[in-house]
Amino acid sequence: MVFSSLIFLVIFLPITLLVYYIAPTKLRNLWLLIVSLIFYSWGEPVYILLMLFSILLNYVSGLLISRTDESKTGKRKALLAISVIINVGLLFVFKYADFTIGTYNFIFGKHVQLLHIALPIGISFYTFQAMSYVIDVYRKKVQGNKNIINFATYITMFPQLIAGPIVRYKTVEKELRDRKCTVDDFYQGIIRFTIGLGKKVLIANNVAIIFKEISAMPKEQLSTSLSWLAILAFTLQIYFDFSGYSDMAIGMGRMLGFHFLENFDYPYESKSITEFWRRWHISLSTWFKEYVYIPLGGNRKGVPRQIFNIFIVWLLTGFWHGASWNFVLWGVYYAVLLIIEKLFLRKFLDKLPSIIGRIYTIAAFVSGWAIFVLSDLKHRGDFIKALFFNAQKGLVDHHTAYLLISFGALLVVGIIGSTSIPKRVANKVLAKNVAVKSIVQMLFVVVILALSIAFIVSDTYNPFLYFRF
Repeated sequence: MVFSSLIFLVIFLPITLLVYYIAPTKLRNLWLLIVSLIFYSWGEPVYILLMLFSILLNYVSGLLISRTDESKTGKRKALLAISVIINVGLLFVFKYADFTIGTYNFIFGKHVQLLHIALPIGISFYTFQAMSYVIDVYRKKVQGNKNIINFATYITMFPQLIAGPIVRYKTVEKELRDRKCTVDDFYQGIIRFTIGLGKKVLIANNVAIIFKEISAMPKEQLSTSLSWLAILAFTLQIYFDFSGYSDMAIGMGRMLGFHFLENFDYPYESKSITEFWRRWHISLSTWFKEYVYIPLGGNRKGVPRQIFNIFIVWLLTGFWHGASWNFVLWGVYYAVLLIIEKLFLRKFLDKLPSIIGRIYTIAAFVSGWAIFVLSDLKHRGDFIKALFFNAQKGLVDHHTAYLLISFGALLVVGIIGSTSIPKRVANKVLAKNVAVKSIVQMLFVVVILALSIAFIVSDTYNPFLYFRF
């Protein structure tokens, strides 16, 4: 089940909210847990057992570590290590086992049979979330949760279960125990959810048509302009798809009385790659910084060690996104860019006009998406060749003109919509009149919901990209 489906919008979410608000406060977490398990098991009920095991493992681990005296350092470390090893082991088996076997077969010319285990949706997100809880308990940043219903609700909470944002336990610890569901929170939650739904259905799904059409073409039909148009389309698709999902998750959390942290901050406005990764998928970047980069030593042990730490973090970041070499290469690509910026480029960029930094950053992340999206090595080579070197079809062709005429307005809306311009203009125009602002917001919600539902009814292509990560 996805947020942008009729069954979710018309049946699941209304029933969930209705019962949630009718239920006594003490039973609301139990209701959230029940509907979250239903939501997760909708497409693959067998993997509910894996999630229940993960809940039990990390619940018990948190309690044991919390109850172990600080003087027994070895025991506490052993408990933490067991929990992390099992969590990572499960992630490895279900996400990376076939990749490892396939790589082994390729390198050594063997024929070990693949396991063909289906990837449980959202396993990367809820595993990282669970590990952050146990690690924070070990670090004494939070107390082990004795209430298994509350803890299970934290792990399974359906708004951010499948594709984030990765919510750290300390962010919602107090709200799991006691939260207020105000009218303003509910109203703001609806607005935020609607913005995300519009991003996903009206923009991401439609620019995806451009990329899908071009990427399916043989290399003989690829012109340079057509190749760049495809990558531009994917650049917009992945932003509006993923940030749209995060908006919906944050909005639904707000409706339920939770305040999740932001996951995107207009990353396409960045003036460096370092800044880009402070604005893109913030919860993941923060996770790797807190639980990998800093424990490795961060920037405290000299430049050579810092370079090594950056490389390790970004190798893992690429690998986290999927069991494929294009994701590993993508991670290495960003490691190299970030290391270059740390060594000298950032200081140089800071002295130049900001437009230079923005152009450089746009060129860097658009090129990065070309590596990210193309998993087939030969196809990626042909595509990148068409982008930068010599496309067999030439520089420009009629197909590019046709697609620009057909989707030009949508691309312009997408480019402007990926910046803070619409928000700044709206705030400036509506800031002086609260009544007019409320009316405009309500009209906006109605129009976007109506258009989105109309598109959902007529469109069969409606997946979330990050479900497979």
